[in-house]
Amino acid sequence: MALPLDGQVAFITGGASGLGAAFARRLARDGAIIVINDMNADAAEKIASELGGSTAIFDVTDSKAFDSAVDKAVADYGRLDILINNAGIAPPDAGAKFDEGVANEMKRMSGDIAGMKAMNYLVDLSDNDWDRMIKVHLYGAFYGCRAALRHMQPRRSGAIVNISSVLGLYTNPSAPDYSVAKSSIIALTKAAAYETAHLGIRVNAVCPGYVDTPLLTPLSESIKAMITTQIPIGRMAKAEELAEMVRFLVGPEASYCTGEIISVSGGYHG
Repeated sequence: MALPLDGQVAFITGGASGLGAAFARRLARDGAIIVINDMNADAAEKIASELGGSTAIFDVTDSKAFDSAVDKAVADYGRLDILINNAGIAPPDAGAKFDEGVANEMKRMSGDIAGMKAMNYLVDLSDNDWDRMIKVHLYGAFYGCRAALRHMQPRRSGAIVNISSVLGLYTNPSAPDYSVAKSSIIALTKAAAYETAHLGIRVNAVCPGYVDTPLLTPLSESIKAMITTQIPIGRMAKAEELAEMVRFLVGPEASYCTGEIISVSGGYHG
């Protein structure tokens, strides 16, 4: 019996660890041929070898490299069916900023508004930090969509999933650059979905809540515990749980889904 994604080619950015690796393994289990993009060549090769796929080592902010890698995947395998724009970075100094934010919120809750201090989240952001955050997430997703659509449109078939975040839905003041980047991905997703729906191409976005992956490494265990108290389901997500949603969106079961922005957050609402 043929697997649901048998023979389909899936290109996954940031696929060497965390969510990306979970996506790769889940899609491969249903028959997809996996191309792993990452900056970490060794980690990417390990996942690709495990799954019988291949690697594409480049920075997603490099549009020419992105185009070349997608073109090569199509040349190697004859097609491109699935793109997962997953590559991302955490805000700089996330741990320290979160601690300061928690202290301020405690004062707010006690009514000590005058005692709250200026957090300087925006003021302290350098041009380079802002640019890098926007380029990795938004530019990376744009470059990926553009490169993939050049091949998907002539075939009138394909599925793209952009990984946004609940912080793109519910802005977190402690990470304005991250929230802006992730909310922009939502707008990009809707625009691309509207443009390509009549071509049989589906473009959707997943907004993960807090997931126990290396992206949260800068946060201390006490901060993670504090975050968990804000999640109604009582725990952070596992990468494999997000992978099930991505698998649904790229598969035939989601044939009527495009332009959808799906939160997978355990009930978190900011």
